[in-house]
Amino acid sequence: MTDNATFTLRPLPKAAFVAGYAGLLPQVIAAAMVLSGMEYRWTGLAAAYGYAAFIFSFLGGMWWGLAVTTRNNDVSANGIFALAVAPSLLSLATYLPWIWGWEWPGPSLAWLGIFLMLSPLADRWLSSRCALPPGWMKLRWHLSIGLGGITLFLAAFA
Repeated sequence: MTDNATFTLRPLPKAAFVAGYAGLLPQVIAAAMVLSGMEYRWTGLAAAYGYAAFIFSFLGGMWWGLAVTTRNNDVSANGIFALAVAPSLLSLATYLPWIWGWEWPGPSLAWLGIFLMLSPLADRWLSSRCALPPGWMKLRWHLSIGLGGITLFLAAFA
């Protein structure tokens, strides 16, 4: 028995934009901790790294969900699922220098910032293989430049 469910894509509601922009606050707070010059500098850097890695991994989960629900066909899904796991694997790779005692968190923050800022390019590729809701790309560019930019900025202070 097969179920041919159909998903209707609606424009992103205002709440998605409000919540998305509010999602930049943890990185802004981490930046304030780093720039305060107080003893919380290291905590701010570690928190900024963790948050950037979590959000980048979250993007992969969103891409996975889009592939499962709105892909054009099964052939178009081949690359989407590989793309969807890449953010988690890349985030893990940026964590390894800390485990191995290499320089951290500066380079890891820089890489995550770059990955985040470039991630909407993956969404553009994705848009030819599955349906994206109206407003998706606008929000993705704003949030990726915001979070990626703050993360890159903090890499300079690490």
